[in-house]
Amino acid sequence: MSAPPVLATYVHDLNPVIFRINDAIALRWYGLAYLAAFLVGAYLLNVLSKRKLWVLPPGSAADFIAAAAIFGVFIGGRLGYMLWYYPRAHGWSWITEDPLLIFKVWEGGMASHGGILGLVVFTWFYARKKKVSWFGLGDGLCVVAPLGVMFGRLANFINGELYGRVAEGVAWAMKFPNTLFDEKMEEFDFRGTALAAAAEADPDLEARFAEWPDLPLGVQFEWMKEAQRSNPAISEAIAPLLEPRHPSQLYQAALEGLMLFVILWTVRVKFPKASHGLLTGLFFIFYAVFRIIGEAFREPDSKLVLNGMLTSGQFLSLFMIVGGGVFIAIAVKRGKAEAISGES
Repeated sequence: MSAPPVLATYVHDLNPVIFRINDAIALRWYGLAYLAAFLVGAYLLNVLSKRKLWVLPPGSAADFIAAAAIFGVFIGGRLGYMLWYYPRAHGWSWITEDPLLIFKVWEGGMASHGGILGLVVFTWFYARKKKVSWFGLGDGLCVVAPLGVMFGRLANFINGELYGRVAEGVAWAMKFPNTLFDEKMEEFDFRGTALAAAAEADPDLEARFAEWPDLPLGVQFEWMKEAQRSNPAISEAIAPLLEPRHPSQLYQAALEGLMLFVILWTVRVKFPKASHGLLTGLFFIFYAVFRIIGEAFREPDSKLVLNGMLTSGQFLSLFMIVGGGVFIAIAVKRGKAEAISGES
């Protein structure tokens, strides 16, 4: 009796574009992820408002989420990337050589820790404006925020970015062609070989390469990925040049996203009288713990810290754990004070 066939490792070939109108206008999964986060977040916050589990009145969630997305997530996330992750990989020369780089978000670069810090600052100002509890405002946001994280990580997976570390012998490992043009990866040295193998597997692609022989390798690589999505032969041709890796985007979507949402939603519903700030503290701690776990499987996207002991994401998460502890301590102290006041 022959041995069962060994399943081939999946080579990522998902298209980040849902549909394209022209070269400049296209609907991408990443944009849809932001839209889904906005709609679902606004809906769930409105549900909490109607149940009197949030400090803002029903109907105010959409305006709050829209402002939070722009002034908290977007600005905070971009600043966090440009002031922490980008300099660790490329230095600070962008400030004098290309200061407008901070606005070029279409070239990539958002930091989730920066987005969280941005939301902390935004909610403080928003709470003062609306004359509501800052802790209470943040509690509601922290309950629904993990779903936004989940949608974002799923979009990362579809884009084939923020992939995991090499995973030899892992049955569900995947190969990501984007590693061919990531100079930090071992596959980077085989980018020319991969393009040649892809051209040999696809006559149409070979003809395009022959017609435009002087095009930069990066442009040829984009052509290769486009052809790969409709021609499995290209995936087979480049697969030997790629390392199997953890689909860490999916791990993080499950941990920092779905699981964290279930935990916080359950606490919010089961303990409606929980002191303001408790859920924010739980979010900080659980997000940080799940992030530290997820980063153990994710290829570091910047230099390691503390002599290589931690990734940047793990290092920043340590501060979140401390911050979460502070929020919980304040919430517990406030709860005791309210209990004593109620008894007197």
